[in-house]
Amino acid sequence: MVSTRERIVGASSALFMERGYAGSGLKQIAQASGAPIGSLYHHFPGGKGELAAETLRASGRAYQSLVEAIFDAAPDLVTGVEWCFDGAAETLRTTDFADACPIATVALEVASSDESLREVTAEIFEGWLRALTARMAAGGINPEPARELATMLVASLEGGFLLCRAAKDTAPMAAIGAAMVELVRGALPSNQH
Repeated sequence: MVSTRERIVGASSALFMERGYAGSGLKQIAQASGAPIGSLYHHFPGGKGELAAETLRASGRAYQSLVEAIFDAAPDLVTGVEWCFDGAAETLRTTDFADACPIATVALEVASSDESLREVTAEIFEGWLRALTARMAAGGINPEPARELATMLVASLEGGFLLCRAAKDTAPMAAIGAAMVELVRGALPSNQH
């Protein structure tokens, strides 16, 4: 059974993806979660900022788990990269381009206006980069290019979401994904191609 706190965080995540941080009021979050407004203040006495930080961290963990599951299921690093971009394109298609990353949505919105939430988004992205760097290194890529490729992978996925949503077309994600596959393949030692 999902707790009230989890329902509130889930509703916040969905609204942040759809409307952004500023466009998601506490009343809307309460209504979407089915929780009384008092429950928001009970679970998040720090108000909307505290709720947003928890929502971003929960979403960040969920997205990281999803990407790690994709890589775990893939037979090799290159296929894992390919499947990440294929999965992102499929998610966009099945949600009529409404689903994207709430972390990136909020990061773009608050980077210059809310230092505490900017720090939360930076912390999440850094966690993703560390995990992907380790994954790349475990797949046979040297540590320095592994970090660079991890950075490019995150930036490419986030940029792909943006371009696809604007165009209502998954072609940008496919093009970016194909380029990332080739970059990763090229960074592998020649015996692993």
